[in-house]
Amino acid sequence: MGMEARNNRDGFGSKLGVIAAAAGSAIGLGNIYRFPCELGENGGAAFLLVYLAVVVLLGIPVMLSELVIGRHSQLNAVGAFRKLAPKSAWPVVGYMGVLCGFLIFSFYSTVAGWTLEYIVKAVDNSFSGKDLAAIEKDFEDFHNQGWRNVMWQAAFIFLTGFVVFRGVKNGIEKFTKILMPLLLVILVVLGIRSVTLPDAGKGLAFLFSPDFSKITGKVLISALGQGFFSLSMGMGVLITYGSYIKKTDNLATTALSVTLSDTLVALLAGIVIFPAAFSFGVNPKAGMGLVFNTIPMIFNQMAGGYFFCIVFFVLLAIAALTSTISLLEVVVAYLSEELHIKRQWATVLACLGTMLIGVFASLSLKAGSPFRMGGTSFFDLLDFVSSNILLPLGGMLIIVFVGWRMGKPKFFEEVTNEGRLKMPLKKAIFFVVKYLAPLAIAVIFITGLIR
Repeated sequence: MGMEARNNRDGFGSKLGVIAAAAGSAIGLGNIYRFPCELGENGGAAFLLVYLAVVVLLGIPVMLSELVIGRHSQLNAVGAFRKLAPKSAWPVVGYMGVLCGFLIFSFYSTVAGWTLEYIVKAVDNSFSGKDLAAIEKDFEDFHNQGWRNVMWQAAFIFLTGFVVFRGVKNGIEKFTKILMPLLLVILVVLGIRSVTLPDAGKGLAFLFSPDFSKITGKVLISALGQGFFSLSMGMGVLITYGSYIKKTDNLATTALSVTLSDTLVALLAGIVIFPAAFSFGVNPKAGMGLVFNTIPMIFNQMAGGYFFCIVFFVLLAIAALTSTISLLEVVVAYLSEELHIKRQWATVLACLGTMLIGVFASLSLKAGSPFRMGGTSFFDLLDFVSSNILLPLGGMLIIVFVGWRMGKPKFFEEVTNEGRLKMPLKKAIFFVVKYLAPLAIAVIFITGLIR
């Protein structure tokens, strides 16, 4: 790619746009259901303290590293490594990121499609008068309507493609600047309703009163895993978004803002779910079932539940969309810059490819589906390969690249905007990047494989 083409490259138009888009990539369905589930299974407030420590001490330096690679190169995940480490094997890490983003979008779009189905169900008031068993049966029946899953998945891929098709500034930035504040408002409204329920205090105590005896090795590993995966690290998203950030923006405050936004949303999700769960005597460890089965049952019994149920599933759809936008952008940036395919056609091509793989992920969840291997669905296989192998391995290699290949001078040059910004903790952050973060991610990687 010539210098002229790079200078005419699309990019974020404002600091708020950068934070909204990057926070949107980090904030997804995992914040709404996975974080409360992990917190519920790992000692409540004790897990929360460990998680916050992981995010601050490791998450911010790792995120900063990815943003540094992106902005320093001004290229997509593959092109970045090719430019910064020419004639080496490092571009393979970029290819891993693109592949990871593609695979995650392929199965994540299945779940994202469910949010649209459940918005329709909520509007139809189809949960009314049903107990948990009946709502669970509805969820199972929906899975067994294979092509209905595929229809909603296609609709969600189309929505994602519509935003990415319009470009970085007029698509991704414009829509995330609207969607992220809306997501925050909905969470606050639901949180206020949840804490005003009977016995809501028990849920808040579980969330905010730590029992330090609950901190174990398992809790540490779970907090590490949730922290890294929640912040969208290792899949090329932050490298790609970093390449669209202006040279005058402060990368450190961007990383801090995104991390705080992600953590705030996870906390608000806990405030929505735990008081409601304790109020209605529900054990909040059901993962995906918590979102699609238990929560509708809770709203069913709540004053104003019809309205709040609709709002909740709109929230889930928004959280999913801000994540799928970033996943698709990784693939589109690669196709348009490395293979020189026009952006609009690259978007269409990436969406069609995602749909092709995603159909098998959706249909594999149907009972008796031929797309299951030894009891494991194709959906679960994609999830395992991306979450347990590609994500942590990619994250570790990115960190190693910044710490050992790019080195301290280039890292400092980028985070201080060539010396124009003061960054008092830069040496400590680089120490984490070079030594502590690779070790922490290695632990997650090994643990994820042997679990």
